[in-house]
Amino acid sequence: MDGILLINKPAGYTSHDIVGIVRKKLHTKKVGHCGTLDPDATGVLVVCVNKATKAIQFLMSDTKFYRATLSLGKSTDTYDASGKVLEEKEVGALSENQVIDVLNSFMGKSKQKPPIYSAIKVNGKKLYEYARNGEEVEIKERNIEIMMIKMISFSNNEIVFDVKCSKGTYIRSLCVDIAQKLGYPGHMSHLERRQAGHFSIEDCITLEQLEKGDYTLHSIEEALGDYPKLKLKDPTIVYHGKQIKSNLTGKIAIYDNHNKILAIYESTGTGYLKNVRGLW
Repeated sequence: MDGILLINKPAGYTSHDIVGIVRKKLHTKKVGHCGTLDPDATGVLVVCVNKATKAIQFLMSDTKFYRATLSLGKSTDTYDASGKVLEEKEVGALSENQVIDVLNSFMGKSKQKPPIYSAIKVNGKKLYEYARNGEEVEIKERNIEIMMIKMISFSNNEIVFDVKCSKGTYIRSLCVDIAQKLGYPGHMSHLERRQAGHFSIEDCITLEQLEKGDYTLHSIEEALGDYPKLKLKDPTIVYHGKQIKSNLTGKIAIYDNHNKILAIYESTGTGYLKNVRGLW
């Protein structure tokens, strides 16, 4: 049984919890997810099973689409509603136009400092382990890109907004940065991942459906359908790890004559493609 499960993760579960549930249900240990969702967050969790786990590195780089709620007036150490309150401040009059202008200012490429309560590793230890032990640690900024950001509503000091962003973007940090630019402490009070790559929330199943066996395993071909394609008459080239003569650039999905994906190759810049990862 190989393929990709799309789970609408409920709040209260870690992404690793979901992997464990899938392992137990499908009776296999070879399961992994593409892009961690915090326990309080909900929405699209892409879970790869057996051979599909070979594609995780390519699915991790997909852009993500979220709907977030930013609560103004209170900051926390975790940047979300589960954390310890650090600062409170009464929110004054803010117009929708002010909020929209600040949101728009985050468009494009920039650097972002991840929250200390995250699973990023520094010197072999996760940041949240430093935080829990009260240890100081340098958190390096990361390159991110916001492709789209749009206010959905603004009332009772809560800003609901949609955002499309690059891999590695922390929406908790984005919420804190937006609040600071508006002149207030703030935290992320809700987050739903609505899309990962071209898989949307409408494609997902619930844990209840998984338990009942009401699910579909999506193919690697579907998951990597946006990659440029090259079809080979002789697939043994791929099996032997040989380079392929081609002027195509970037990462290329290699298929056989039966439209089965064999591997991801990438350009060497010398008129050839080299094997990055076999997927057969």
